[in-house]
Amino acid sequence: MWRLLATLSCLVVLTSAWSNVHFPPLSDELVNFVNKQNTTWKAGHNFYNVDLSYVKKLCGTFLGGPKLPQRAAFAEGMILPESFDAREQWPNCPTIREIRDQGSCGSCWAFGAVEAISDRLCIRSNGRVSVEVSAEDMLTCCGDECGDGCNGGFPSGAWNFWTKHGLVSGGLYNSHVGCRPYSIPPCEHHVNGSRPPCTGEGDTPKCSKICEPGYTPSYKEDKHFGVYQHVTGEMMGGHAIRILGWGVENSTPYWLVGNSWNTDWGDNGFFKILRGQDHCGIESEIVAGIPCIRQY
Repeated sequence: MWRLLATLSCLVVLTSAWSNVHFPPLSDELVNFVNKQNTTWKAGHNFYNVDLSYVKKLCGTFLGGPKLPQRAAFAEGMILPESFDAREQWPNCPTIREIRDQGSCGSCWAFGAVEAISDRLCIRSNGRVSVEVSAEDMLTCCGDECGDGCNGGFPSGAWNFWTKHGLVSGGLYNSHVGCRPYSIPPCEHHVNGSRPPCTGEGDTPKCSKICEPGYTPSYKEDKHFGVYQHVTGEMMGGHAIRILGWGVENSTPYWLVGNSWNTDWGDNGFFKILRGQDHCGIESEIVAGIPCIRQY
């Protein structure tokens, strides 16, 4: 059985159909109850000495947002492999292996979008375009269409914003990579570690349409277009992530997922969630898009 010290907060979205028991979020009673069920994962404590309001803010995805236009084509007779890992399929696309840190801000809606956009740009261009699309640009410049910045937003709104307005490049905090790197410092979301603790406080940074000093091209020229399973607990909030593969482990189908809580969470920042039963809305709330690749 694979083990994951998962947080019992954002990902716990649905109330168990077979259990009417209720435990305080983040409590020992909840952890013990989950582990007694002997399912495919092991619960543990990830948040220490934090107010529940901070955990709710970290779950910055508003569910049930505007729907994207549906455009899907199915290839008849296609046989999919039992397991797939985008990191192995496209090793020349480094963003697929990257885990970012949203800091003390409910910006998972922006991170889930720009991480997937970065990956798709590289994949669709066969590695010619390898760029870290800026979470800062998405977070700060997508207004009411996306939601409320660090107080939460709609992943579908983020994808719509990219389609209409494009996004510039931008790496991690203090990396000086790209036009607009992330301006909110990383923090310890869930464990005692080397980073300062997350406070859950702070306003959304301002939208700036100027690249950081020394970066070329200009802001306008840099635009790019285009196996956890629920046991018990009530909705805490929504959390946006990035799906990069699937597989089967001990007869349990799963999605392979990248989070935005740095690399000391889960399995080096990644985790697995049950596939095929829409746990936590993993299938019904999915959004995606196809990038438009410029000819360089």
